[in-house]
Amino acid sequence: MVITYSGLQAVKVQFGDTVLAFDMNTIEYNNRQEKKNFKVIGPGEYEIGGIFIKGLPSKGKQGINTIYSVNLENMNICFLGALGDPNLKPETVSQLDGIDVLFIPVGGSGVLSPSEAEKLSVSLEPSIIIPIHYETDTLKKFLKEAGAEDVKPVDKLTLKKKDLEGKEGEIIVLE
Repeated sequence: MVITYSGLQAVKVQFGDTVLAFDMNTIEYNNRQEKKNFKVIGPGEYEIGGIFIKGLPSKGKQGINTIYSVNLENMNICFLGALGDPNLKPETVSQLDGIDVLFIPVGGSGVLSPSEAEKLSVSLEPSIIIPIHYETDTLKKFLKEAGAEDVKPVDKLTLKKKDLEGKEGEIIVLE
């Protein structure tokens, strides 16, 4: 699995020919003539080609938000999107059990504050935490809250299930 980040909430997760594009609005990822695409919008349960997706309702600071939980190649990916309220409903938290990779907004403007993001990410107990929707100052605040100021950004993350062994809340910053 290769994970890349394009800013704000735009994340691309690729495993072989399978590409998951979260909040991608560019022609590069939405060209329906290239390959068979399927768009998932909003709460519900979806199954596409052996990939299981749950969309869970949550609150953004400017309206509704959907949290996506995806099982891909035996790894659980949780994408919090533009989450603005760190107080998730207990039924939502129970459906997010066993998170391997957590994408969490840490930007503060319209999404969680760095402090809220750090507290929520710890409570969800993921193996890996990847901050999204950030600016330099909010990312620094998040990393300081997490005690991870020395984390160096990388262009992409290549990940296999075995790489998750022994990881508990490791922060990886994608640029």
